[in-house]
Amino acid sequence: MIVKEGLLPIEEVAAKLSLDRDRLYLYGPYMAKVLGEPPKAKGKLVLVTAITPTPAGEGKTTTAIGLVDALWRLGKRAALALREPSLGPVFGVKGGATGGGRARVEPRHEINLHFTGDFHAVTSAVNLLNALLDNHLHQGNELGIDPRRIELKRAIDMNDRALRHIVLGLGGKAHGVPREGGFELTVASEVMALMSLARDFQDLKRRLGRIRVAFTYEGKPVYAEDLMAVGAMAALLRQAFLPNLVQTAEGNPAFIHMGPFGNIAHGTNSLRASLFALGLADLVVQEAGFATDLGLEKFMNVVARTTGLVPEAVVLVATVRALRYHGGQDAYGMPDPKAVKAGLANLEKHVENVELFGYKPVIALNRFPQDVPEEIALVRAFAEERGLPSP
Repeated sequence: MIVKEGLLPIEEVAAKLSLDRDRLYLYGPYMAKVLGEPPKAKGKLVLVTAITPTPAGEGKTTTAIGLVDALWRLGKRAALALREPSLGPVFGVKGGATGGGRARVEPRHEINLHFTGDFHAVTSAVNLLNALLDNHLHQGNELGIDPRRIELKRAIDMNDRALRHIVLGLGGKAHGVPREGGFELTVASEVMALMSLARDFQDLKRRLGRIRVAFTYEGKPVYAEDLMAVGAMAALLRQAFLPNLVQTAEGNPAFIHMGPFGNIAHGTNSLRASLFALGLADLVVQEAGFATDLGLEKFMNVVARTTGLVPEAVVLVATVRALRYHGGQDAYGMPDPKAVKAGLANLEKHVENVELFGYKPVIALNRFPQDVPEEIALVRAFAEERGLPSP
């Protein structure tokens, strides 16, 4: 066994799922794209959600990673399915999105930055569509597009507020038609969302063609297929459409692919990554963005209905720190059982949200060093009173 920097060669990680070397397109020794079609799904899906997040997050990713490692230690063949990090949050308050401590995915620096170039490909496809649209206006506007009713924005995978609303096409006739425009984060683009929901490459092309970009002067919608943009966009996205295989810190398989924002779209990894994981593992742990009132509901109402993925179990992540916060504590501070008790109302509402979809959630308490036994006992008693598995 070759071990470098504590990581397994990606071929050995793939072998844990009986995935042959010829199904891998390597990006160095520790990352790979998975080729071909996913096997028929046989695994069971475990969905990880959370209570209302505080600015620092409650650890859904960390918990999901830890669950997969724990399942392997119990002798279960498990796989992880997560979104790719966006450079905007990585260089903002949230920081990286690869877990923490021993519950992390590797190689974390590459995953948090450029990874396998997927987001750059999505950015290029979005901007190509914009360029074709502006070129259509410049070349005579045969479709009669109203420049005041263009919905499409360019994309950038970085927080840059100066580009949110701009005027483009200045500089004279050779530089296009002046109009208002702007940039949005790559992960907030429609291309990112539909890449995550597409079942296969033909489905991806159909979805690309249905992107509405503008309206004509008569109020008729204009789509990407009207600009004959689908083939070129699909060519840019072909490699990015393949799921990425990496590993946890304990060398267990993790599929990390696509990353639509939960407050903009459905907020979960690609269907392709989930299908590969479910076809190769017995248990798949997948994270839904934000809390139950956003990530879980969007998964059940959008992802499940669109893709047919249905969880077998739901894990509800909570922290004593967040319960203090929701109980009235001004900031993350000293132990405060009274604030935790008041904050349990937030946890109770999220339990109700999960139960609305027919599940009894498993409460996972993501512990921190400053948590004290009295606070943890309050959460345990809350779970036991409601007949839920005790954290």
